Amino acid sequence: MEERLRLIGQTRYHNLHPFHDMLHGGKLNKGQVQAWAINRYYYQCSIPIKDAIVISRFDDRLTRVEWRHRIEDHDGAPESEGGIERWLQLTEGLGIDRAYVESTEGILPATRFAVDAYVHFVRDRTPLEAIASSLTELFAPSLHEQRIEGMLQHYDFIRPEIMTYFKRRLTQAPRDAEFALNYVREHARTPEERAAVCDALLFKTQVLWVQLDALYHAYVSGFPPPGAFVPDELT
Repeated sequence: MEERLRLIGQTRYHNLHPFHDMLHGGKLNKGQVQAWAINRYYYQCSIPIKDAIVISRFDDRLTRVEWRHRIEDHDGAPESEGGIERWLQLTEGLGIDRAYVESTEGILPATRFAVDAYVHFVRDRTPLEAIASSLTELFAPSLHEQRIEGMLQHYDFIRPEIMTYFKRRLTQAPRDAEFALNYVREHARTPEERAAVCDALLFKTQVLWVQLDALYHAYVSGFPPPGAFVPDELT
């Protein structure tokens, strides 16, 4: 099962998408980077909602205790900022009004459908599948490293201080992935359960991939749908 999970990551994770090659290689203009950040915000702000649903699926207190730090990682706490605030620092650093980003008015329809489908997945499928769907975090740190290096190198409008979200995830994601991987190792006991774990990860890779498909169509091919954010370069 673990070999299959890692193969899914090697062949299906969204680091392979051409939009990421463009983003990290300095091939996007500022408006296209803004569009990516605006749309990705909807995913970021939905993660703690997703994690709260995961917690609600478990009677086991220890699992709930382990999982709940993920909510604070993104929502923050009274004494510390979280990932959502760090993402808003990124979008503000890109010159986008905070209220506009938080409203999610400018996101692509496909972004909303894909992210909402992920939230519904952890609500409607088994708790085992809900945890397994988070295993994309196994592959996230290398992507964050590429992103930090590539964006700072290639974009003069990117300052190091607005990249703190990715720097923080370099330590958070491996910790979270280790727990989720150990959980599925222990609890996926039947062939059917092991297949469900792999399918859950496959579904999550599709959630991430389709968001980049939509960004590419709207902002590289140049067909943003009505109501979506339109960069200055396209006006």
